[in-house]
Amino acid sequence: MRLATITNVAYGATVALTVVSGVMMLLASNAHDRERAAVEQRYQLDKATSRLGMDIYAMSEHARQYVNTGDETYAVVYRRDEEELESVERRIEHIGDAGASQNELATLAEAIRWADTLHDEQVAAIAAYERGEEARARQILFGPEYERELNRAEMLVQRFQNQLDGRIERVVNEAAAIAAMWKLLAEIVLAITGLLFLFVLYFIFKRRVLHPVVRLSDVVSRLAAEDYATELPEVSQIDEIGDMAQAIRVFRENGLARQRLQAERDADSALRELLSRMTQRMQSCDTLEDFEDVVRRFVPEIDPGRAGRLYLFDEYRNAMVEACTWQKPVHSQAEFAPSSCWALRRGMPHRPQSDGIDVPCQHLALADGEISDSLCLPLMAQNETLGLLYLEVRDDSADVLPTPANYIEMLAENISLALANLKLRDALRKMAMHDTLTGLSNRRSFDHVMEKLRTGEGDAAARMSCLMLDVDHFKSFNDRFGHEAGDLVLSEVGKVLQKATREPEFAFRYGGEEFVLLLPDFDSEQAAARAEDIRLRIAALNLHHDGERLGRITISIGVASVPEHCDLSQMVQAADAALYRAKEGGRDRVELAQCRREIRGSTLQTG
Repeated sequence: MRLATITNVAYGATVALTVVSGVMMLLASNAHDRERAAVEQRYQLDKATSRLGMDIYAMSEHARQYVNTGDETYAVVYRRDEEELESVERRIEHIGDAGASQNELATLAEAIRWADTLHDEQVAAIAAYERGEEARARQILFGPEYERELNRAEMLVQRFQNQLDGRIERVVNEAAAIAAMWKLLAEIVLAITGLLFLFVLYFIFKRRVLHPVVRLSDVVSRLAAEDYATELPEVSQIDEIGDMAQAIRVFRENGLARQRLQAERDADSALRELLSRMTQRMQSCDTLEDFEDVVRRFVPEIDPGRAGRLYLFDEYRNAMVEACTWQKPVHSQAEFAPSSCWALRRGMPHRPQSDGIDVPCQHLALADGEISDSLCLPLMAQNETLGLLYLEVRDDSADVLPTPANYIEMLAENISLALANLKLRDALRKMAMHDTLTGLSNRRSFDHVMEKLRTGEGDAAARMSCLMLDVDHFKSFNDRFGHEAGDLVLSEVGKVLQKATREPEFAFRYGGEEFVLLLPDFDSEQAAARAEDIRLRIAALNLHHDGERLGRITISIGVASVPEHCDLSQMVQAADAALYRAKEGGRDRVELAQCRREIRGSTLQTG
């Protein structure tokens, strides 16, 4: 056989093998496209249905909280969720367009029907509660039937997710297997082509075919090991080798896109988990210091590319005051008026360095013409300004990926809700510790203060006096003028006691018409003088009720001092005993407690 014939046959075989290898690489690329499409479909379906389970749980929880606490806030939140429910269901109706199967849609439709059943029961329970049928409302929301329906709805949503995950996993595995097969066949064909080049057509295709094939073969091997960071060689020739290089390039780009998508999903999942943990920690905080510590620890992890400050609104000074800071912000002031921030003025996030021109906030310390890449997010709840979350891009954060804006807004919303809950708990705690009629601290607060003093948690001084006060003849006065007049007397006495001490929280309504006043650093002489002054002030009250003068108001006061009369544990009993002697002695007077040595001497004389 002539050499030309052999050369032509080898050339024809080489061309054919090259075309086949290129087709195989394209088929492998198409298989990866199907895999990526399946992953994308899974992401879209997850995104479209993620809120259904959350809404079922959230609406049930809000309805239960409303029935448990009677707090209208939960009713408002529930009705807001109820208004948004139709929009969620409309999104669910289009899940079929996103690629869900009929079995999956049937499962999801059944979950929606159970969710509607739960919604009907929630509406019935709230209506029963508002009619005063609290027991009926609790029976609906906390009964075993409701729990079974709630579990059924959650189970159906989970079953939908399991069906979806199983189907997508099968599609991905099939596509990956096909892609692996085509890649293996392509490598075999490329190897045969290379051997043919070396064995038969070495002197013809050494520079035109052999070198590109060897380099592309190395790239294919690295791509087969999912090393998509490898760089493709430049192949400028327009032939089968060029087509093969283009197929490999497409395959590599698809692999990079798939890796990037998976990395984004992993980062998104980690960010959501971090936000969830932060929200749980904030909701468990009992004090503002704990809350600030949670924010200081978590926010830099959620948004590592920005420094920031958390400001809280001080109502008394009408100022935004720094509560905590992280990663050393340099532009924003530690304290400023709310009107200095455009975000607080407008009630929405404000970022001066954005796509369009904008005005920087006045609380930023900037040079002339300088614009800081900062972000101000108002912290609001129920149209009430609670504070401000301030963020600014750090100079050394060029290599840090920015946190998506929707997660930053979600972060601000979670901080706002946690602040509102903490403020509500503080208000409830304050209500539990104060008497609404007199404005003084109540018996529970008194017991709490005394316990702190006994255990050394409070700032107990070396000297302390206790005044036990009782309105004289209050029962007969109440019977004569009525309970409203009696309430007026107690309220006025409370006002006098609030002005009689430097620490208003040390004035207590002990019970009924009895009051207690704690005077730190007062000895018995000073305490008796203060008691006499209080007695005279109350005696000088000129009260009228329904046009009728109530007459002269008098009080009896017992005084006990530590350590002159007794120790701290016996102070209240000693003051109460002195008050009893004041009443026995004719009322409208101040009586000092007996010293311990006087009591001991009296006991010996009696013996």
